[in-house]
Amino acid sequence: MSASASAWYPCLRWVAKALSFTLVRLDVRGLENVPRSGPCFLIANHQSVLDPVLVQGACGRPVHSFTKSGQFSSSGRFVRWLLLRVNAIPVRRYRIDPQAVRTALRILEAGGVVGIYPEGERSWDGTLQPLRRGTVRLILKAGVPVVPCGVDGSFGAWPRWTRRPCRVPVRIRFGRPLRFERHDTRAERDAALDGALEQLTGVLARLSEQDVPLTAAAAATTAASETATAVPATR
Repeated sequence: MSASASAWYPCLRWVAKALSFTLVRLDVRGLENVPRSGPCFLIANHQSVLDPVLVQGACGRPVHSFTKSGQFSSSGRFVRWLLLRVNAIPVRRYRIDPQAVRTALRILEAGGVVGIYPEGERSWDGTLQPLRRGTVRLILKAGVPVVPCGVDGSFGAWPRWTRRPCRVPVRIRFGRPLRFERHDTRAERDAALDGALEQLTGVLARLSEQDVPLTAAAAATTAASETATAVPATR
């Protein structure tokens, strides 16, 4: 993160937080589950264009979020200026993006937070879409804590086909950190991929109050995450 971006982020986060409570009736829970320091992923479901504003406004730490690269080139100079100052990481969707992966790993090595919406795009109907396998591979490569975040209600507040938001209740729930073993080789990551994918899907579905069928093993690991020791968080 550049010095310029670092200086702007607290101010823009304050604006995002104020906007969040203006645009929707927001309820935030589980902030104690966000680690106070050290590297982690923040993984959230994606119902609305509002989600980055709501999630980054609520989170007590700066978040570097994956953002589709087209927004940097097609949304105008002001949007590009803004994205750079809210720590957006440009990423090409639906394909492998080595540059985005290297950027994320550098941020984690420096002790930062990387935010990803692993569905890859906003939901078309409010339900949790299949998670991108590339995101889970990155999680298994990094081996840092993963804070799951469920967003419930933002689809009703601003679905993708409407021009303006509607002020309705929206709840954000930060879950207890999940811990996946670091896998240095592609073969190791592939072997662990399906289990991690199902566990992440189950936790995000629960936190966003959606009904997604789970295998017995995934249900057990999801339930176990409820009783894991929480990491102290920044307020």
